[in-house]
Amino acid sequence: MKSIIIAIDGWSSCGKSTMAKQMAKELNYLYVDSGAMYRAITLYFLRQSVDFDKPKEIEKALAEIELDFRYNETSGQADMYLNDENVEYMIRDLIVAEKVSEVAAIKEVREFAVAAQQKMGEKKGVIMDGRDIGTVVFPKAELKIFMTADNAVRVERRFKEMIAKNPNVTIEEVAENIQMRDYIDSNREHSPLRQAEDAIVIDNTNLTREQQLKKALDLAKQAMR
Repeated sequence: MKSIIIAIDGWSSCGKSTMAKQMAKELNYLYVDSGAMYRAITLYFLRQSVDFDKPKEIEKALAEIELDFRYNETSGQADMYLNDENVEYMIRDLIVAEKVSEVAAIKEVREFAVAAQQKMGEKKGVIMDGRDIGTVVFPKAELKIFMTADNAVRVERRFKEMIAKNPNVTIEEVAENIQMRDYIDSNREHSPLRQAEDAIVIDNTNLTREQQLKKALDLAKQAMR
């Protein structure tokens, strides 16, 4: 079977990363969490108090950022490193989640991240998930999947994920955050979230992780022939 690029896009809290990680493990492919890259950039911007409306500050900050994925033997997954610091846990915080869509909408940030992502996919054998993977990063990917789910289900999933890390978070805060991110992601000027014309939709509202993984792996094996 030939080595391909698999692009997975979709709304937040649709299980894109979970499924992509499972697929990468099954296919022995490199998994790239594009969302973690934008979250790491957002974390750096917040730490440095970067003004999102000042291009010069943004460009200066981006020049100081080095992103890297490193394998974690304990978890069996790749952790996000920002300038040699493991920030995998910190980038999942609600404070970062509240700002990541705003940062990801900045033209210079997207150009910086997309260039890094495209470099990672040069040798193929890559699975990447995000918002614009099949439309901008890898428009010629051999397999494009667009994931969606019922809004109430997405809120419940994200709430369970967030409350494990922050017991004080409320389901109302999570719902508001998802609504805000959906709006910003789909209405931003640069690389908005949209379904690629040749993407295959997987609605996992009523699917188990095992069922959605089987469906995705079947599609991957067809595309690899």
